[in-house]
Amino acid sequence: MMEERGSSFPFEKEELISFEEGLFGFENYKHFLPLPITEDSDAVLNLLSVEDESLSFIIMNPFLLMNDYAPRLPDDIYHKLEAEDEADLSFYVICVVGDSPEDSTVNFKCPIVVNTVSRKAVQVILESDTYCFRHTLKDIGKEEV
Repeated sequence: MMEERGSSFPFEKEELISFEEGLFGFENYKHFLPLPITEDSDAVLNLLSVEDESLSFIIMNPFLLMNDYAPRLPDDIYHKLEAEDEADLSFYVICVVGDSPEDSTVNFKCPIVVNTVSRKAVQVILESDTYCFRHTLKDIGKEEV
């Protein structure tokens, strides 16, 4: 077990994911610990900064929210993540939790992409006009019915 300077949460170094460039708007924070909200699933995670524990994001598996989610990554992303196989990549979208599903949104346009082997991560802006920056959870529920 180790602790990042300033972190009171014990973790193994191998559990961290590292963003060389940080997240959009949070470029100074590079190392995060993904913590499942429920023990038996990684569909929803709390992405906790080990540099500042007051900074965390709720992230979700986009494929569980939108069956036809098909992000196309620019070629340079594979190089940045040192990804040899697309199967090594996991995708997450940031969720802004409001008081209700009507007020809660996910950002399908800028997913977080994690190389599960190297633990390197990047947030990208997809070129496709198919996805929105703010897609309400309420609307996602209607699409699935």
